[in-house]
Amino acid sequence: MKPLIINETEDTPQINLKPDEGIFEISKSSLPENAVEFYKPIIFWLNEYLRSPNKKTTFDFSLDYLNTASSKQVFEIIMLINKISKVSDVLIRWHYDSIDEDMLGLGTRFSHLVKINFEFVEYENDDNFDF
Repeated sequence: MKPLIINETEDTPQINLKPDEGIFEISKSSLPENAVEFYKPIIFWLNEYLRSPNKKTTFDFSLDYLNTASSKQVFEIIMLINKISKVSDVLIRWHYDSIDEDMLGLGTRFSHLVKINFEFVEYENDDNFDF
């Protein structure tokens, strides 16, 4: 299966879906003008991956920000990952900034809606804002 790589823009996240390398990640910020359209190829790709997944699938979400429309699409992705978990050993790693309670809360809500192993990975943002 071919990898799906979508480079980040100012409004869209970095997408790295590389099954041969065992890399499945969505990172950065997600606030596309049309979230359904942006996430459509990702959802299509995951449906294809569902046909013949790796024995183990670890999916990393490392999102700094996502708007409401994006969170709905991320939920759709998590529901697809839930289907994959029926035929693959799945782990979702939800990365969040130590001061971002909203992102932790969103990951926690998602984790309660599916039967997937969720690992919460806290990090400290090293952005230095010098004024």
